[in-house]
Amino acid sequence: MWRWPTVEWKKNISNAIKQKVFSLHAKLISLAAAKWSDPNLNPALYDALEKARKDNVPSDNIERAIKKWSGEDKSNEQISQIIYEWYAPGGVAIVIQVLTDNKNRTASNIRHIFTKFGWNMWEPGSVAWIFPRKWVVTFLKSKVDENKIEELMFETNVDDIQKDGEKIKLICPLDNLKEVSDFFKSKWVEFEKSTVEYIPNNEVEVTEFDKALKIIKMTEALDEDEDVEDYSLNAIISDALEKEVYDFIEKNTFKT
Repeated sequence: MWRWPTVEWKKNISNAIKQKVFSLHAKLISLAAAKWSDPNLNPALYDALEKARKDNVPSDNIERAIKKWSGEDKSNEQISQIIYEWYAPGGVAIVIQVLTDNKNRTASNIRHIFTKFGWNMWEPGSVAWIFPRKWVVTFLKSKVDENKIEELMFETNVDDIQKDGEKIKLICPLDNLKEVSDFFKSKWVEFEKSTVEYIPNNEVEVTEFDKALKIIKMTEALDEDEDVEDYSLNAIISDALEKEVYDFIEKNTFKT
């Protein structure tokens, strides 16, 4: 497992995390709308709006996000997209992508999370080389024929295929985004979404309970941070160890 996608892995999404998802979509829309507020003339904004609607972001939230950069609302702070790189003893690395309107707040929050779990911050580029950016096309197993996807992937430029629970993910080079997308559309095969992700070119197996616990607790903190858009780490934790950690967390979580 190279990554716990923000929110996706949780069985029960809390209201706080739902609000975070809405907030991240609003930031992405604002960022795209800064270039041009008409989605018909701005593909990035059109894509941001489509993804927000797919995640059931309320229309009022979408309108406010567009107004932030359309000239109608000048009260906003500029939104920045920042990459952080951290490294843990034993070779586990992580790259984090944030969207923020307050760089000092975000830097402080991220630093607190990682120092708490024993990670070290590295210079830009020192960790990112482990995570080349790839285009990931996600299909729902319930909506496609798995065998057909596996057959079709050999007819277009796909680097790898990953099966994750109810999803099939095709890993593609960034510069082949349109080619792969158009190919599957021409075959009338519906994909759930397409995203750009950081995919590690080497992985580190974590076998110790304490290390796995720290990594999973850290990812929970990242999932809950309002500015963390996405992250990728090169840790591999077996299903059995992962279950052991979650059972421990459940058993030791204070319930009101």
